[in-house]
Amino acid sequence: MRTKQSRHVCVLLPNKQHLDCAVTVKARGHEVLNSVLKHLGVSDLQVFGLAVLKDNDYLFLDLEEKLSQYFGKRWKRGSLMVPFILFLRVQYYVESGLLILSSKVQQLYYTELRQKVLHSQSHHQEALFFQLAASALQADIGDLAQREGSEEDGEEKKQERKYRCYFLPEDYFPTWLIKRRGRDYLLQHCPVLHGELRGVSRKQAILHFIKEANRLQDGPVTFYRMREEKKQLRSLILLGVTVKGVHIYQEVEGTQSLLYDFSWTGIDRFTFQGSTFEITVVGSLCLPKLVYYTKSAFHSKHILRHLSDSHQLHMNIRDAVSYIQQLESMEVKEAYICDTACLRKSLQCSNLTSSMSDSSDALETATAWFKEEREEDEGSTSESELWLYESEEVLVDDPAEVSWLAELLHGVSVDGPLVSPSFYWSAVTMEMKQVLWRKADEGVSVD
Repeated sequence: MRTKQSRHVCVLLPNKQHLDCAVTVKARGHEVLNSVLKHLGVSDLQVFGLAVLKDNDYLFLDLEEKLSQYFGKRWKRGSLMVPFILFLRVQYYVESGLLILSSKVQQLYYTELRQKVLHSQSHHQEALFFQLAASALQADIGDLAQREGSEEDGEEKKQERKYRCYFLPEDYFPTWLIKRRGRDYLLQHCPVLHGELRGVSRKQAILHFIKEANRLQDGPVTFYRMREEKKQLRSLILLGVTVKGVHIYQEVEGTQSLLYDFSWTGIDRFTFQGSTFEITVVGSLCLPKLVYYTKSAFHSKHILRHLSDSHQLHMNIRDAVSYIQQLESMEVKEAYICDTACLRKSLQCSNLTSSMSDSSDALETATAWFKEEREEDEGSTSESELWLYESEEVLVDDPAEVSWLAELLHGVSVDGPLVSPSFYWSAVTMEMKQVLWRKADEGVSVD
């Protein structure tokens, strides 16, 4: 029952479903997030965040802030009929889907990434779209059905019958590519690539799609619109937050042109004062500073927070990414799955804890630094500065540890309750180990 002291919030999910919840007028973002977690039946959304659409930008909520900060006077007035809209969106893109422990969250991540691919403007990466479409078809449909014509049909008609009418190009290719090649071309050639994936499981097809989508220039990117001049009417600059750094695009006649591609190590600091947003590049005499203008200080603050969190994530998961890269180089397959006795033995001989200790100290230091930056930022919404530092990289060379992670990644799915530290990503591999211990002790799957 809704009253004058309650508000109707509607959360739109990547799979086109929506969640309606009623909160108090003094509610904060984490109360809505808790409702989403309960609805999905997961304990942590990991890479997702709640966002509000403001001036054509998706701004991720600070979950400790009151929702009134994001909806303004309309929130205070309230409405029993019109809901307040929030979006569940990917806040942090990752290099591998294996970093997403929950199969439900992984599925949502795949769903949103599919939509990003459909809206991509990477015209120079045409071949990649065919590979992505094939992986998506394998994930959505499974093995391509064997369709045979009669003996009287010619070979050409058999092929035509075989390849048509089981998918819509609009669901798997960007509009510009359909116009460039034509629907018939896509219907004829895409199934050939799909057929080559016969026998690949749905899970592996999704993981392959996520991995390949990272090669797409404008796929796993969160965009923020900015202006080159303060009084410029249109925002023609796009700042893109990516897995490994920041992209700067210029929009010309609806087409995005990449101007700069900065890794996190290539950026010295981000600074904003009001709507003025500055990017200082490391050791560049030709390009010492880039100055752009956001919609408001409110936008600048949230963009800086997203950049800070993304950089922190980049540092915190490097050890886990290193594990996965070694597994991929070893071409680890499903055969790595073993029984609980084998898991227990593997865990006992693994020295994962000692190998993580050095990196944990560095990550705790980085976490404390970012916390200090945020406290300073919260004290003033008009001016702030973010310096980027890199912790020492931790490499994993122990084969026992690699095999242990292989057993986890290919044998365990996590959707049940987990005991997560306050900064999840800084101890992601340790949580993986805890999951395995639970599985070994109980002798059952925790999914």
